Amino acid sequence: MTQMNRRKLLTALLALGGASVLQVPGVRAQAEKLVITTYGGSWEKFWRDTLIPGFAGETGIDPQLDIGLGRVYTTNLRAAGKENPPYSCLMTNEIYSTVLRDEGYFEKLDLSMLPNYADLYPVATKASDGYAAVGLISPIGIGYRTDLIQTPPTSWKDLWENPEVAGQLGLYNIQNSAGKMFLMLTSMIYGSGIDDLETGFAKLAELGQVYQTDFNMSTALATGEVAIAPFDFGEIARLRAQGLPVDCIIPEEGLMMWDQTFNICVNGAAREDAYKYLNFVLGPVGQDLLMREFFVSPVNRNVEVPEDLQRDVPVYGEAMAQFIDWDWKLMNDNAEEIARRWNETFGA
Repeated sequence: MTQMNRRKLLTALLALGGASVLQVPGVRAQAEKLVITTYGGSWEKFWRDTLIPGFAGETGIDPQLDIGLGRVYTTNLRAAGKENPPYSCLMTNEIYSTVLRDEGYFEKLDLSMLPNYADLYPVATKASDGYAAVGLISPIGIGYRTDLIQTPPTSWKDLWENPEVAGQLGLYNIQNSAGKMFLMLTSMIYGSGIDDLETGFAKLAELGQVYQTDFNMSTALATGEVAIAPFDFGEIARLRAQGLPVDCIIPEEGLMMWDQTFNICVNGAAREDAYKYLNFVLGPVGQDLLMREFFVSPVNRNVEVPEDLQRDVPVYGEAMAQFIDWDWKLMNDNAEEIARRWNETFGA
């Protein structure tokens, strides 16, 4: 049967039987296409221009790319149901992955199909108990303007204890996972652990007036509206390249991070291709491409950070053990009350 005739047959069957016809062996296989996800803007451009061509060149697979955000992906999966997910391999933050994993949307990884999984740092695997892998880590330390903060920070406590910080501090708000991490971090440093939120909120109140944003801290740092804030090392690298007097340090208590967790959807189309894609992302080639584009820390032990990138990508090797473990279930289960307390604390 020619390719054209196969397409006509599939079209006719779909018209007669709707989505249920896809359960017919062979027909479903022809209809299946690997569907992967990423975000818009520079993320989409990189995926289309670099990552997908690299993957296609290695495997011959041409995936369909879906653009969205974690909230959108969550809504779409729930609307479609576990039997007919719209994605094959879903990339999103762990705070969303935790919820969807508990609801049964992801399969436990078949590690026989992911040889590169064995080469990952523990930070890329331990949170999901074998159900996912973190493919991108954007470390978050303390970023600051070197012309506005004369005493370089060494600790998260400096945001409270250095008088230079007062009135010049920026924080991501509670809608951003970095705001939630900062609350847990404060609870860990000053209380009995990351779940000691009463102590955390009490200490946050001591910071006084802070600048808040849900996404873009870079503009505020560039204009001098803030002089110091929790900051993505990669973004500091981009600001430095623009000539701004900025730096970022690894605090002695440990690092926060923006993670991108990759999950294989239960009953997703093109399952074998989904595993090939994830294996590519986790492998040396995929990780090197991501590192050079976004200044993320490579999660694969076999990827070396070249000397000319080490200032922009300072978290690698032994430093990959400095990330703090977070309790996203705690944040999700108490999201409404936490948001209320945060807004009450900062007068939002």
